[in-house]
Amino acid sequence: MTPLINTAEQTAKRAPRSAPFWLSRLRESDLWWSFTHHPSAVGAAILLLLLIGSAFFAPLITVQNPYDLASLDLLNAEIPPIWMEDGQWPFILGTDTQGRDLLSAILYGSRASIVIGAASVAVSLIVGSTLGLVAGYYGKWADGLLMRAGDVLLSMPTMLIAILVSALARQALPPSLREVGASGVIVLAISLSAWVQYARTVRALTMVERNKEYVQAARLIRVPTWRILIKHILPNTTTPLLVTATLNFGLGILIEATLSFLGVGMPPEQPSLGTLIRIGNQFLFSGQWWIVLFPGLQLCLLVVSINVLGDWLRDALNPKLR
Repeated sequence: MTPLINTAEQTAKRAPRSAPFWLSRLRESDLWWSFTHHPSAVGAAILLLLLIGSAFFAPLITVQNPYDLASLDLLNAEIPPIWMEDGQWPFILGTDTQGRDLLSAILYGSRASIVIGAASVAVSLIVGSTLGLVAGYYGKWADGLLMRAGDVLLSMPTMLIAILVSALARQALPPSLREVGASGVIVLAISLSAWVQYARTVRALTMVERNKEYVQAARLIRVPTWRILIKHILPNTTTPLLVTATLNFGLGILIEATLSFLGVGMPPEQPSLGTLIRIGNQFLFSGQWWIVLFPGLQLCLLVVSINVLGDWLRDALNPKLR
């Protein structure tokens, strides 16, 4: 006699695997609906993914490593883009004055700019959120000290602070470490003034949340203060922090490009987008327009796509606009 088949197990085997829980929640969320019904946000996200992906996979898709001086040939200097009369393959966008393939330099430079912008946002977010939680929860002298320090930094232009910190830090480092630590110095210079915005946002929200019932209940059952701050209050500040971090990501890339353009950022041996624009600007009126145009266009596309996503995120997470 044929044994009975467990129909439940058989059905489970035939059924397709469901998506992960977090992915299902994302697809059912209002944020995903808002994103898919916002053409500008979808286009900006696709463009940003293409720019970031091409930058981080640059060693696989470029014809040379612009950091490797041994691979450069001065005989290939100032070659125009491939669609012009004197263009040569494989230099699609031409070469610069040092013989570097411009497309390779742009992709490697984009990677440096993206990493510095993301690192400056991460450092600013961690420092600003921590100080904002402390100032908003404890108040009194901690609040006064931290916020007055922020007022002093806000009284000076962000770019001026970044230039001063970058120049002083580079002079303080030994000559052998100046080029190696250039990216770290830029991250420090950007983060020194950027943390204030996060701190003020978290402080204001913490001052509201600390008097609510769930925080009072946690105090009554003797929950440690650090746990109240991290597990209870901090999650309620993520929405404005996420929007601020997205917009500051593009701002950090712009500040890094400006510092490199002024000569106090990345060294010429480690080209970022700002460095490439500075080098190309010197030859703009001598006919080599492509050296400055394409890095500038890459920087513009990168920052605009980030800003469009930031604007959409700000509107999507604003309950008054729903």
